[in-house]
Amino acid sequence: MFTFFLILLVIDSFLLAAAVLLQAGQGGGLSAEFGGASSTDAFVGGRQAANLLTRASWWTGGIFLGLCFILSLISARNAQPRSVLQGQFQQQAPAPLAPLPLQNAAPTTTPNAAPTTPSKAPAPAR
Repeated sequence: MFTFFLILLVIDSFLLAAAVLLQAGQGGGLSAEFGGASSTDAFVGGRQAANLLTRASWWTGGIFLGLCFILSLISARNAQPRSVLQGQFQQQAPAPLAPLPLQNAAPTTTPNAAPTTPSKAPAPAR
């Protein structure tokens, strides 16, 4: 559905650009409105007949805005809010540790036995 509306929006944008670029200019622009040329028309300009290109501009502009609004509603429903930092601070879980030996297990040495010390091996000859 989103792709369908997006294709319609692209087609409408090309039609809108063509309709606007094919229109003839009014000749004065803003410089004529503010004293650059002698003009007796109102601030917005003289009244002109609504021809096909003017109507096409208004219709394609309205359709463009409507399609943009529909696309924004569709994309807002599909997107889940998430933090910008969410992907940066995620770390992999450490490997599980080996279980600790039981504290109350029977000792392996007898209490009367002397502790064994490792024997020192003689240093190798050089």
